[in-house]
Amino acid sequence: MGNEIDYLVMFRDSFTLIILLFCSIISISFMLERWWYFRKAQGNAEEIMAHVNKLIEGGKGEQAVSWLQKHPSAVSQVLHYGLIHSGRSRRDLEELLQTKRLEERLKLERFLGVLGTLGNISPFIGLFGTVVGIIKAFQDLALAGGGGPSVVAKGIAEALVATAAGLLVAIPAVIIYNYFMRRVKTIMVDLEVASTRLLVMLGVK
Repeated sequence: MGNEIDYLVMFRDSFTLIILLFCSIISISFMLERWWYFRKAQGNAEEIMAHVNKLIEGGKGEQAVSWLQKHPSAVSQVLHYGLIHSGRSRRDLEELLQTKRLEERLKLERFLGVLGTLGNISPFIGLFGTVVGIIKAFQDLALAGGGGPSVVAKGIAEALVATAAGLLVAIPAVIIYNYFMRRVKTIMVDLEVASTRLLVMLGVK
């Protein structure tokens, strides 16, 4: 029993593990926030476009603007912006739609950089904790004046927990970051398609 690792004591004594715990809390918080945001921003581009096209063809442009304004998806926001500026020339409207798409992209990528950074640095934080722990274990061996591997075995085992903790934080963060970046690309394609179709529907020249 005396050789078992007490994880509560490790967290209390290891500044590295406390940092990694803080990183994991930040990571989970941003994962949930982005999941909720993407849930609203995704939408069904085809259904939105079909509904807007039907309203425009029926001469209900103002109704289309009102409907899009209430819809939270990124496609709806771009279409809404295009409709309220529909009186401009094609070149001006294309540029305005491009700026709106960039604005929506910034909203989609918000906090994703934090997840990417945590995924990159967490293994190094864990490795740092492991190196410090191993140094401490060998210092204990030196102070003990002998005793063989058994003296440092527990200390090294505790030190390796820091590396495991770093990977435990990093792996989900990297996976979720890549997942959300893929969704960003998908939504941006939808925005490009929606912008082009809107110009056609409006007959802008």
